[in-house]
Amino acid sequence: QVQLVESGGGLVQPGGSLRLSCAASKFTSNADGIGWFRQAPGREREGVACLSGNGLLTSYKRGMGGRLAIFRDNTKNIVFLRMENLEPEDTGLYYCARAQDAYDDCSILRQSQYTDWGPGTQVTVSA
Repeated sequence: QVQLVESGGGLVQPGGSLRLSCAASKFTSNADGIGWFRQAPGREREGVACLSGNGLLTSYKRGMGGRLAIFRDNTKNIVFLRMENLEPEDTGLYYCARAQDAYDDCSILRQSQYTDWGPGTQVTVSA
């Protein structure tokens, strides 16, 4: 089992930026994909971004792609999510999760594919 820990959340004003980090206890070579998800109060958890194990495939929530960037530092087993021009609607608890056997696969819709989840980091966008 892989342990994941998110960090980098906080309170930010509308239009601001954040970089979230997902630190993993280990990655299994390059077969592990990582996804970022969020859950706002009273709403279902939804996918935000994902990155395939080989680092070549990404996917972003429709309408957010221009404000997001997901990338990986393999030397430190950390996956980052850069979010820009944040809006109040981006408020929520952000989770990262690992998908096994995802060398060249990435989906933010198939949450069942993700087997290990972090506890989440809170992002609040408010003036």
